[in-house]
Amino acid sequence: MTNQQTEEPKRFGLESQIKRNPHPDFGKVENSRPPFDFDRVWNYTQIPDKDWKVGSGANDPSWKQHKKLTIDPYGEGRNPVDNYKTLISAVVPRPIGFVSTISKDGVRNLAPFSYFTVVNHDPPIFTLGFSGGKGNPKDTARNILDTEELTINIISEWFVEAANYCSTNAPPGVDEWKLSGLTPVESEKVKPPHVAESAFSIEAKLVTSHEWKSKSDPNRATGVLAIVEGVNFHVREDVINKELNNLDIAKLKPVSRLGGITYARTVDGYERLRPDFDKESDTEEVKELLE
Repeated sequence: MTNQQTEEPKRFGLESQIKRNPHPDFGKVENSRPPFDFDRVWNYTQIPDKDWKVGSGANDPSWKQHKKLTIDPYGEGRNPVDNYKTLISAVVPRPIGFVSTISKDGVRNLAPFSYFTVVNHDPPIFTLGFSGGKGNPKDTARNILDTEELTINIISEWFVEAANYCSTNAPPGVDEWKLSGLTPVESEKVKPPHVAESAFSIEAKLVTSHEWKSKSDPNRATGVLAIVEGVNFHVREDVINKELNNLDIAKLKPVSRLGGITYARTVDGYERLRPDFDKESDTEEVKELLE
């Protein structure tokens, strides 16, 4: 077993170990790319195969040309950082939870996390994952564990640069609100403010937390899971319908996370009806497949 497997990455040196940025000169690479297309808007297309039939499988057979490799996440010589890079480039796109917290000493913090999702609606429950154990948590994790309060803000295209700057590895006590130039708005049921620029914000309170331990060294904590409950929502009036139950994706313009340093836009989509098995089971095609 290598030393890399048993040594947890130093908190502020993690980026140098992950080597997330694949470009020796990122500025040069970015300048060589086409400018952002502000005119591109949300658009519906047909699904890849609108004439797909039950039992047909994949709509493209090219997958047959390649075999699957097997990776043991705990295999000899495999660094946990390899698992991290594999997972963030495979489990995509990921929504980003832009989290606002306040420390027990009153210091504000603002940071984005893509180990984030909604897992229940009644009550509204969300999960957030943080690298590092409770003994050496990120500022956001520490604040949530100490105060049990936070806000989660959805990131949209019009402030992605400011949100990204909040991912900086600043030491504790640095106010990312000032660095980003974003606008804090007082919340109603929790102390941390929410982001005025965000079209959808959630006031939340901690339900429970769990600390993850390394499989190679059970004495070493590697991450923290926070399960939180949404107790109040804030939504921009032009983004939601009159019934207050559906947001317009074309106006929300959400940003998601891919692998490495890549973000993604949401500009194309297609719809497909969910099959009603009570009706489908009466068709000859389904009957034949299930014989």
